[in-house]
Amino acid sequence: MSKLRYQMCVSILNLLLWVVICITVSLGFAGFAPEALALDYNKESLIEAGFSGRDLTDSSFSHANLRSSNFSNANLSGVSFFAANLESADLEGANLTNATLDSARLIKANLTNAVLEGAFAANAKFDGAIIDGADFTDVLLRRDEQDKLCKVAKGTNPTTGRDTRDTLFCP
Repeated sequence: MSKLRYQMCVSILNLLLWVVICITVSLGFAGFAPEALALDYNKESLIEAGFSGRDLTDSSFSHANLRSSNFSNANLSGVSFFAANLESADLEGANLTNATLDSARLIKANLTNAVLEGAFAANAKFDGAIIDGADFTDVLLRRDEQDKLCKVAKGTNPTTGRDTRDTLFCP
C-alpha cells in the first residue's frame, strides 16, 4: 500500500471515529442521557412551574419565586435555593443532597420522602411543611426549626432507610 493511500485510510478512520464519538456524546452512551447542564433561574418568577422528574443538578434558583411549583422526584443535588420562595412546593421524593436552602421559605412544602442529606438550611422556614419519611442527615438547621420539625416528624425514607426523627436528632 502506498504511503498516500495509507494516510487517506487513517484520515477516513479518524473522521469516522470522531463522528461516532460526537453521536455517542450527544445521544448518551449506552442509552444513558447526557449529563444535565446546570441552569440559572435566579430571581425568576416560576409560580406553579413543572420540574417533576428533571435532573437539575447544580442549578441555581436563588431568590426565585417557586410558589406551588412541582419538583417531585427531581434530582436537585447541589442546587441553590438561597432565599427562594418554595411555599406549597411539591418536593416529594426529591434528591436535595448538598442543596443550599439558606433563607428559603418552605412553608407548607411537601418534602415527603425527600433526601436532604448534607443540605445547608440555616434560616430556612419549614412552617407547616410535610416531612413524612424525609431524610435530614447532616442538615444544618436552626435549633427552633429543628424543634418544630421534630413535632411532626415521622416515617422512614424509602431511599436511605433512615428514620426521619433519627436524622433530626429528635428526643
